[in-house]
Amino acid sequence: VLTADAQAALTPAQVLADLKAGNERFVEGRLTPRDYIAQAEATAADGQYPKAVILGCVDSRVPPEIIFDQGIGDVFVGRVAGNVEDVNLVGSLEFATKVAGSKVVVILGHTACGAIKGAADGVELGNLTELLNDFDAPIARADEATEGEANSKNVEFLNLAIEENVRQTIADLLEQSEVISELVDNGELLVVGGIYDLATGRVNWLDS
Repeated sequence: VLTADAQAALTPAQVLADLKAGNERFVEGRLTPRDYIAQAEATAADGQYPKAVILGCVDSRVPPEIIFDQGIGDVFVGRVAGNVEDVNLVGSLEFATKVAGSKVVVILGHTACGAIKGAADGVELGNLTELLNDFDAPIARADEATEGEANSKNVEFLNLAIEENVRQTIADLLEQSEVISELVDNGELLVVGGIYDLATGRVNWLDS
């Protein structure tokens, strides 16, 4: 498991490279053998020093620790439908980075995202209705840039809306958090976006 010294020695670029390599191992079926009980005991005794924090969707098909081939104590994970930020998640990301020392924030979307589909199709359901309103701006940009109707049946539109939503979350995070933007400016943190392909298992990284 990661120790405080090992975490401190890592650069943001090294951590990102490690996540990319882990996803390649996942895609190729070469997951690292792990003794999870031993890792649980070690992190319980010595504390946690995760290298990265991943904000992803609640979708059951996108388990971050597995798709990046990480063990217990390696990464923080926050999950909400549509991988969108709010004050609670931003505060959690600030803790994970400024306090706990993580070197990379990954905003992780995925193909066929149900939250984006629902927002595009005007779904209304209890508190979900307010959550889906957060996707209005990415959906509008995708609608302007693609042909056809702006709904879940238009694959080109949907894929672009999913990408735009990841970019929107990154922009919102940097705007809302002076803590995180300062870490980025100082070269202590990378904030990156990716789209997980449900069919292939591969994360396609976005240019930031």
